[in-house]
Amino acid sequence: MEGHTPVLKTEILQAFKDVCGTVWDGTFGGGGHSEALLKQNPSLYIVATDTDPEASGRSEYLKKEFPTRFEFFQINFSEIADLHRTFEGVLLDLGVSSFQLETPRRGFSFRNEGPLDMRMNPTIGLSARDFLKKASPEALTQAIREYGEEPQWRSVVRAILEHRENENWETTTDFVAFLERHTSIAKSKKPHLHAATRVFQGLRIAVNDELNHLERGLKAAFECLNSDGLLAVITFHSLEDRIVKRHFYDWCGRSLTRDDAQPRQLKTVRATLVTRKPITATEAEVASNPRARSAKLRILKKL
Repeated sequence: MEGHTPVLKTEILQAFKDVCGTVWDGTFGGGGHSEALLKQNPSLYIVATDTDPEASGRSEYLKKEFPTRFEFFQINFSEIADLHRTFEGVLLDLGVSSFQLETPRRGFSFRNEGPLDMRMNPTIGLSARDFLKKASPEALTQAIREYGEEPQWRSVVRAILEHRENENWETTTDFVAFLERHTSIAKSKKPHLHAATRVFQGLRIAVNDELNHLERGLKAAFECLNSDGLLAVITFHSLEDRIVKRHFYDWCGRSLTRDDAQPRQLKTVRATLVTRKPITATEAEVASNPRARSAKLRILKKL
């Protein structure tokens, strides 16, 4: 679709080039992967889902272009079992979409001023602002330390708890300015990484309960795959990738680590790894689409 550059498109097209039948695009976003797959392979039928209401509007383009080969449902990918469908292939492009990042009113990015929201479906749940105001110290710590992997998490959590009754944080820039005034994260800047990046990541994951949806969604995706079906997952940070890798290894009957002091138990082999190591973007793609820098693609085939 115009204005949207899907990450690792060439690699996804290569992975699905011989797949015939129905493929589920579980995180439709801007529709770039779905469109490319439909154009490449006339035998494919795409079922797309996305929790974001605005993705439904973007899906209208593909409905017109491929009226007999495309359908869209506004649900979270973790709810795929509700459709009672099976697939020859599944694609999950995790994290926040380019459209969400580039739309200031959605509040995902600190680079443009917008309401401090961050909800992938802005009609349900707490906004990031409300989460900051109401979350327990334990929930804030989990968001900033575990989900955001912010080294200065103590400084951030302490500042939020001390000042949240008097701070408004109506906009993303309000919150960034607060972080710069009251925490030590500004001192830990790295090249290509804004000081607030990890804090925003942690808040977004917490607000959208992303990791729990990923756990449920991966299991549901594997179960709805037909024999010899492909499951391809693109991750953008270590927390996502760790969960995907653990499930992939488990389904393939492998262990993530070897403990020589304990005998390794035999596991049921239900799949085989197509990618022994994750596929990453080429230097050329990163140069044209910086968001691809942290992308990792893992693929398995169900037996």
